[in-house]
Amino acid sequence: MTAQTLSPARSRLNASYRNLTLWTLQGWIAMFFIAAGYAKVSEPMTNLVELMRWPALVTPNLVRGLGVAEIILAVLVLAPLLSWKHGRPLLVVAAGGLLVLETVMLTVQATGLDISLAVTNLVLIAMTATVLWKRAREVRRG
Repeated sequence: MTAQTLSPARSRLNASYRNLTLWTLQGWIAMFFIAAGYAKVSEPMTNLVELMRWPALVTPNLVRGLGVAEIILAVLVLAPLLSWKHGRPLLVVAAGGLLVLETVMLTVQATGLDISLAVTNLVLIAMTATVLWKRAREVRRG
């Protein structure tokens, strides 16, 4: 098996495709968590308990606080839109925070047998982990 070197033009094209893919994932992540956070902040607790079982097990303030955290982290995922230099580290921190949040919620949903929510969370974990991994490499390279 031989190693193939890419021309500079092909290498730039691949980097452009990778960047477009990451921005698409970041947009989807941000849209999902802004919507989910807004629902947790604005919906009555009875509606949230009907949609998800876990809000019945915690205080309303925890649910509302989680919603605010989701909105803030989702907005920070889009921080590089304002400043590429300063926004990328914020994006990496936000993606890490969302990954921790998603992992905890996956555990809660799996133990509560909310299978559809757990599957959704697995997809979100895959998307967020990809963004975190690729963007963290960019931050380390400078």
